[in-house]
Amino acid sequence: MRWSALFLLCVAQFIVIMDTSIIGVALPAIKADLGYTQTGLQWIFNAYVIFFGGFLLLAGKLSDLFGARKIFMWGFVILTLASLFAGLAWSESALNTARALQGLGSAFIAPAALTMVMSMFTNPQELGKAFGFWGAAAAAGGSAGVFLGGVITEWMSWEWVFLINIPVGLLVLFQAPKVLLKGTTRKGSVDILGAITATTALVLMVYAIVSAASTGWMSLKTIGLLGVSLLLFLLFLGTQNRKKEPLLPLTIFKIPNLSAGNIITVLLAGSWIPLWFFLNLYLQQVLNYSAFNSGLALLPMTIVIMIVMVGFTGKLVMKYGFKANLIAGLLFLTASLVLFSMAPANGTFMLTILPASILAAIGMSLAYIPSTMAAMSGAKPEEMGLASGLVNTSYQIGSALGLAVIVVIAAAKTEAVTAIAVTPQDGLVAGFQTAFIAAALLSGLAALITVFYIKTTK
Repeated sequence: MRWSALFLLCVAQFIVIMDTSIIGVALPAIKADLGYTQTGLQWIFNAYVIFFGGFLLLAGKLSDLFGARKIFMWGFVILTLASLFAGLAWSESALNTARALQGLGSAFIAPAALTMVMSMFTNPQELGKAFGFWGAAAAAGGSAGVFLGGVITEWMSWEWVFLINIPVGLLVLFQAPKVLLKGTTRKGSVDILGAITATTALVLMVYAIVSAASTGWMSLKTIGLLGVSLLLFLLFLGTQNRKKEPLLPLTIFKIPNLSAGNIITVLLAGSWIPLWFFLNLYLQQVLNYSAFNSGLALLPMTIVIMIVMVGFTGKLVMKYGFKANLIAGLLFLTASLVLFSMAPANGTFMLTILPASILAAIGMSLAYIPSTMAAMSGAKPEEMGLASGLVNTSYQIGSALGLAVIVVIAAAKTEAVTAIAVTPQDGLVAGFQTAFIAAALLSGLAALITVFYIKTTK
């Protein structure tokens, strides 16, 4: 029964992560149909991850209070309905709203699912194996989403990258009561004010960074939004100290490796997600790949991630510890991004895409599970939902902020080069190369933090 439950939870994890990547290949088609600008396209991604990341702490708390299975199922109800709304979207604002609601549903699903995995497998060897499947589902969801997005966009229409969630969601809702245990509940209150202030602060921060591309970093709008965001963060932290049942008890950061593990997770996501975003655009806008061929070009990444995650990562962690694997994974990822930063306007699949893609897949396969283990390894059973919500929050906020900042950097480079370049294509290539370098700096910084601040090796 536990392994059947794990399979269902892995399907859920696959869907949640796939929803962050499946739209990548469909971006040009969505842009053409709904009138998005080049920089505005990132809001299809950010609307999802901001609400995902913003509500994860609250969802983790609800999971601890009311039971993981109940919160998990409510999440799939919201995600399934929001996917229908996204597939029927008639405008830019409608699609962004639907994506935000998808993110809200996923926020309920992710920490509840991770809590159930950690609760079902307490034996270290079994947990390592379970985490192998869990990590493979997450990483494969990100990479397979690109391939599926290409197939769907090429042969059907971009609307189906959202509508595909509906039958899967209904299947999960039908099976969940049969294979998932109810879990424990406990008495307590919900910090609604904390959830509102934290979420609003994060939304304003990312919006300010995105807007800076057009309004300027020193504009009154950008500075004002960042200032309000900072004040809301300070208000959030202040209320957490005074509340009897805070959304985020600050004492949780005393858990060994939790703070460093979450910072590393932010940086890992901040480099991995921009890699996918800009690689998709490079394939279609520079190399002129079709949506299907773009997804097909990245299929080797999916295969390598599945093989390494399921077959090797758990064993390597058991033998060498999560610190050594995390360092190796981050270095591989950094090297792949450096290779992508040299991608020319006339790049080829065999020389430009495949080698760096394989390197990136190995890097992510070695880094993803150890970063999660580092952030959660010291959490008590009653803190498991909160710790899983926190590490998921770190990943999603790292994704949103990393992409927002790197999009601004890439756009500035593209504009500067286009002004003096022979062709507009030169500006695009320069912007994409700069984006990969910025992402490499983030993953390299994560490797350094791992070396100096992760204290245990097991």
